[in-house]
Amino acid sequence: MEDTLSNQVLVLNRLWQAVNIVGLKRAFGLLFQEHAKVIHSDDGNFLIYNGEEWVDYSLNNPSKKESDSLKTINYKIRIPKVILLNQFDRLPMKEMKFTRQSLYERDSSTCQYCGKIGQLKDLNLDHIIPRERGGRTTWENVVTSCIKCNSRKANKLPHEAGMRLKRKPNKPKWRPFVSYKLNGNIDTAWSQFLQVSKY
Repeated sequence: MEDTLSNQVLVLNRLWQAVNIVGLKRAFGLLFQEHAKVIHSDDGNFLIYNGEEWVDYSLNNPSKKESDSLKTINYKIRIPKVILLNQFDRLPMKEMKFTRQSLYERDSSTCQYCGKIGQLKDLNLDHIIPRERGGRTTWENVVTSCIKCNSRKANKLPHEAGMRLKRKPNKPKWRPFVSYKLNGNIDTAWSQFLQVSKY
């Protein structure tokens, strides 16, 4: 049961935009307090269920996989993958934090000079305008680079080292799903609700 309770549920606002990822306890709390409904995809159609309807659906359509249901005292209830909030229609106003992980995410773990895709252990962060020349640590001045390109560029500007950036770095829009994308844990039921953009 502990494994089941660790399941994650995608939360959509009233406009069907992804706004959060919550644990199963929180999802069921929202569902049975009538703050949300379950969105279930059946043969390509989206069906919406309130809490009582979801229990009925679970009883009449038991899941074949044990891990897709939560056992209660009286019955097994299917674990929802996506829930839709009844009232909330905004998007969270947050910015993506500037971290090594989020920079690798923005640059798709790709060297911005040679285009080589690398594992995190094989990548560095490079200041386009070196810090020694007044370059700041910002989204617009730091890119992912492989160790070879980073060594070649050293403390020069890209054109001084005979190098060019693959694309201009920008500050990415905030997405609450970055860590899930990096870990490869995005549920297939979520994919139609997540717009994965590079910047």
